[in-house]
Amino acid sequence: MTFRALAATLVLALSATPLSAQWKPTGTGTIYVGSYSGHITAVDESTGAVTKIALKTGSPYIVRLAPDRTKFYVQSANQERFEVVDVASRQSVDTFTLSDARRHVRALTYEADPTHRAMLILARTSTKQIDRWEIGEPEFLLYDLAQHRVIQTFPWRLGFEPNYYNVALRFSPDGKLLYVFGEKVTIFDAATMAQVDEWELSLPPDPAFGRFEPGAWDDSADPQGKVTVLFTMRDAIMNRKLLVVGQVDLAAKSVEVFPLGPEPTSGISFRVAPDHRHAHILLAEIGRHELWTIDMEARKVTNRVEVPTRTRMQMSAGTGGLLYLCEAGRTIEVYSADAKTRLRTIELDSDMMYGTFVVVPGSGARR
Repeated sequence: MTFRALAATLVLALSATPLSAQWKPTGTGTIYVGSYSGHITAVDESTGAVTKIALKTGSPYIVRLAPDRTKFYVQSANQERFEVVDVASRQSVDTFTLSDARRHVRALTYEADPTHRAMLILARTSTKQIDRWEIGEPEFLLYDLAQHRVIQTFPWRLGFEPNYYNVALRFSPDGKLLYVFGEKVTIFDAATMAQVDEWELSLPPDPAFGRFEPGAWDDSADPQGKVTVLFTMRDAIMNRKLLVVGQVDLAAKSVEVFPLGPEPTSGISFRVAPDHRHAHILLAEIGRHELWTIDMEARKVTNRVEVPTRTRMQMSAGTGGLLYLCEAGRTIEVYSADAKTRLRTIELDSDMMYGTFVVVPGSGARR
C-alpha cells in the first residue's frame, strides 16, 4: 500500500469514528434543556447519551430547578400552564393551569416552596367581558400543588410595575421567608405575606455599587439562601465603572464582593460552575465572543479566550470542568475547562428554548 493510500485509509477510519468515541468524558452530571419540539432534553455528561422527557403542556418557556434538585417546575410557552417533572425518574408527574374559559392567568414569575407543597405565583389576570378583555392588577397567588387550587391571594404593593424580567422570587431554606427581588429586596412572612423587612440590595453597603438586575440571574449552582451575581461599581479614583462579583447571603443581609476589572462595554452573561469554585463570563460583541474563567477562591480572572461566535449564544459550566456554548439553535459545543479545546458537538433534534439550560450534578444534592 502506498503512503497516499494509507493516509486516505486513516482519514476514512477517523471520520467514521463516532463523536462519542472521540470524546474523553470528565463530567458526572446531566444537562437539561428545554426544546421547541415540546420536551426537555437530558444529556448525560459522561457518555453524551440523549434522553427526551416528554412534556404534556408543549414547549417550555421557563424551567426552574427546585433548590433540592429533585423536581423541575416548567412554565409552558403560553405562560398559563405548568408542569412538574421528577428529576430521578425523568417523568412528568403533574400538570395544572390557573386559567379557564373566561380568565387567562399568566405568570410573570413563580417559585415552589422547599417542601413542594405550594407554589407562589406572581401573575396578571385577563378576564373576558361581553365587549372587552379586562386586564387585572398584578397579584400574588398561593397555589396548593396537591389540591390544585389557589388557596390565598395577596395584592402587589411594591410600588413599581412588575414584568417578566425585573422581578424574581426566592424562599429561605426553611420556607418561612419569601424574598422578592425587584428594585430592592423585600422580605415577607411566607405564611401571611406580611412584609417583615426590606433590603436596598440595589444600594448595597457601598453607595458606589450599581443596581442588581434579576432578569438574567441564574442561581442554580448556589447554596440555598445565597446568590452569586454581577454588580457594577464606580471607581472614585479612576472615575470608571468596575465589574464586581457579589456573593449575597440573604439571611445575614450581607454582600461579599471582589472586583474583576473595568466594566466591559459589550454584552455579558455570567454563570457559576456546579463546584462553586469557578465561574465564567461570556462577552458578546458583533461577530466576536470572549470567554473569561474566574477563580472564585483566588478572586480573579485566570483565563480569557476568544471562542467561535454564533448568531446568539449563551454559555454554561458543567461538572468536571466542562464548558458548554449553546443557544440559539440545536447544537451544544463542548469545551475543555480553559475553553481552548473543542471536545465535541452535541446535536439535538430541535432548537433550544432560551434560558432553560441547567446542569444537575450526578448526586443531585445541593451543596
